[in-house]
Amino acid sequence: MFFRNKNRMTHSVEKRLFLVLVCACSWFVPGCHSRPTPPANRKPITMNVVVTGYCSCGECCNWHYSWWGFGPATISKGPNAGKRKKVGQTASGVQASPGTIAADTSVIPMGSILYVPGYGYGKVQDRGGAVIGKHIDVWFSSHEQAKKWGKRTVTVKIWKP
Repeated sequence: MFFRNKNRMTHSVEKRLFLVLVCACSWFVPGCHSRPTPPANRKPITMNVVVTGYCSCGECCNWHYSWWGFGPATISKGPNAGKRKKVGQTASGVQASPGTIAADTSVIPMGSILYVPGYGYGKVQDRGGAVIGKHIDVWFSSHEQAKKWGKRTVTVKIWKP
């Protein structure tokens, strides 16, 4: 009975394989992760913060290609100048994707989930040299999008870990 309609069974197996492949690929392709959701059992705190946009480019993240643009990516300035930089990798070690937020971790701890009006939900997974105090950076996939976001002061909801 189960194998009576061979085409139907094959279609079902193909559908399952497709879903498994889509789910598996989403863990390895940057930007495919879904945004975090807040815990249902806790109330958020609110905070007024300055929000700016950033992307993984050298201008936003303080890096450049060494050897006149042909060498590896290196940090441009500061105490780590000249050291290699893994482009797009956050301070927590994950690849930046939609929902990645950089914050001053002495104010908003790493792993906190935030709701930013106009951006949506995100998770603090990064730090930045210019992100000090009540200031956060929200990640965009392009420099144009980050510039378009600009600089805003908004009230965010925060769920600390």
